Amino acid sequence: MTEGNFVDYVKINAASGKGGKGSVHLHREKFITKGGPDGGDGGRGGHIILRANKGMWTLLHLKFKKHFKAEHGGHGSKSRSTGKDGDDIYIDVPLGTIVRNTETDEILFEITNEGEERILVEGGMGGRGNWHFKSSTNQTPRYAQPGVDGQESWFQLELKILADVGLVGFPNAGKSTLLSVITSAKPKIADYAFTTLKPNLGIVKHREFQTFVMADIPGIIEGAHEGKGLGHRFLRHIERNSTLLFLVPADSDDINKEYAVLLNELKQHNPELLDKERLLVISKSDLLDDELQAEIEQDLPAEIPHLFISAVAQKGLVELKDTLWKMLND
Repeated sequence: MTEGNFVDYVKINAASGKGGKGSVHLHREKFITKGGPDGGDGGRGGHIILRANKGMWTLLHLKFKKHFKAEHGGHGSKSRSTGKDGDDIYIDVPLGTIVRNTETDEILFEITNEGEERILVEGGMGGRGNWHFKSSTNQTPRYAQPGVDGQESWFQLELKILADVGLVGFPNAGKSTLLSVITSAKPKIADYAFTTLKPNLGIVKHREFQTFVMADIPGIIEGAHEGKGLGHRFLRHIERNSTLLFLVPADSDDINKEYAVLLNELKQHNPELLDKERLLVISKSDLLDDELQAEIEQDLPAEIPHLFISAVAQKGLVELKDTLWKMLND
């Protein structure tokens, strides 16, 4: 998936169908000139339904198609025949999609399970036919109910990507390089800040045909929770990762400080992120000799496990995958 194809925020307009009218009809056939009411009910208007699809990773398909309108219900007819229900409209969305009301910004629901279906707007009920209104005092009612109008509203869809491991680090920490080496993902890689402007996903193949999903979240900078840099737009993607991999390059001026800043940005965005499993990984360690690596290791935070790797030199990658798999499955 290329960066341009990753869309994690769209607005759509959904209009459900109107219910069909109930029928006003009096039974007539040979030798029965004054039969009773037999007008049928109108059909229900079509719903607009969101449906989870685990094969989708983006909201790109909704970027240019924003209006969805369901079919109206059919009208009732004689012999108590009910009108046809309007066809429902199904909109497939990736797992991790959040639906908000655009006017109130209220979260209506989230879609997190494969095959899950949620009605976005309900179709109008069909009107009741005149046979419902027959009584001892009114044996030939000549009225029926109209169908209930459908609903129409704008909705905001946001995607929080579902991944097992989220890569957290400053721009140019080597996240995209690592993802490209241990998965089949092909993120954009260059020697300048904010190369990655969209989250990238890759599937890591582990021993014995086991796999897990890793997400490269665009670089965080100090003040990101306040909207600086790429802002808090991408911080929400970290919320759905079960394990966080903090990536700090070996040539950093202060590894401890970088880790502390990254941790603080997550805390300011959502304190619950600190409850997730964490792993500190020192990238670009091919730049270090054994003596310098041992010296750096002594100063690393004691409360978090750490590894030294080099994506370019293929150093420590097997150990990294083994460690992540153990963290995910313990």
